[in-house]
Amino acid sequence: MADMKFRVKANSESATKTVVKARGFELIIDEPSELGGTNEGANPVEFLLAAYCGCINVMAHVIANEMNIELRSLKIKMAGELNPERLFGTSFEERAGYKGIKVTIEPDCDASNEELAKWLEAIEDRCPVSDNIKNLTPVELKLKQKK
Repeated sequence: MADMKFRVKANSESATKTVVKARGFELIIDEPSELGGTNEGANPVEFLLAAYCGCINVMAHVIANEMNIELRSLKIKMAGELNPERLFGTSFEERAGYKGIKVTIEPDCDASNEELAKWLEAIEDRCPVSDNIKNLTPVELKLKQKK
């Protein structure tokens, strides 16, 4: 299968609110009021966790189907901690991103523990969002010059 390209476009509505268009969908990204936002949407790091949850959900179902596991339902809990000092420029001692992300997956199915261990390993191996979080992905940030 050939590579697929995904695109989004974003516009700043305020210092904290961003409106993102992805295909025919609109996402509102904003900060909570305690971080100076208007709390009109999840913030960027919450969207990262949400994207990871969504990817795990898709891969969990795809792989369960491949393994002939009837996945009746799936609950995913995810949490990450970060120090906002770098974000606000008050300290550069720690990285800006999450120090770690903890994920708990609770499947409702009749698979054995051995099958579920293989299922979980495949999810982690094949989830594109997990791959982007765990591995260095080249990013090219360019400034479009004024005309």
